[in-house]
Amino acid sequence: MKFVIASDIHGSAYWCERLLAFAESQQPDKLLLLGDLLYHGPRNDLPRDYAPKQVIPMLSQWKDKIIAVRGNCEAEVDQMVLPFPCMADSCRVFADGVELYLTHGHHENPDQLPPLPQGSVFLCGHTHVKLDKTVNGIRCLNPGSVSIPKDGSHSCIVWEDGNISFYNLEE
Repeated sequence: MKFVIASDIHGSAYWCERLLAFAESQQPDKLLLLGDLLYHGPRNDLPRDYAPKQVIPMLSQWKDKIIAVRGNCEAEVDQMVLPFPCMADSCRVFADGVELYLTHGHHENPDQLPPLPQGSVFLCGHTHVKLDKTVNGIRCLNPGSVSIPKDGSHSCIVWEDGNISFYNLEE
């Protein structure tokens, strides 16, 4: 299986376009989105080319490949305008003999893990900082932020056959 894993687009048409161009080049089986898709939230500055209404059709073109969870900036109206489920707090995906647990990270995080079997992968966003560490036998991954990174680079992750790689979305 091959996944592109991303979080925190925050309504940036520019960075969403860069993410989707990257995803197109990767030809993933699924695009896993870890929340905060359309809105920037009150704590963030506006991202480059903030245009949630432009992001909607961009993401909608991928509706059959997207698995998404709700971030702390999602609202009920987001589900009304997006043609794929985006309001679940978490989701489990099984791939390559591994359980992947997807959540945004504002409730559950590497310091407060849900009960997961050893060898699982915990995927979260929210902090806008890339992470790859193991906690009590659970691999914890954060792809960083597509549009508002707090660690210096706009990024995502590619999962391919159980291997992960971080990718920079900048020119």
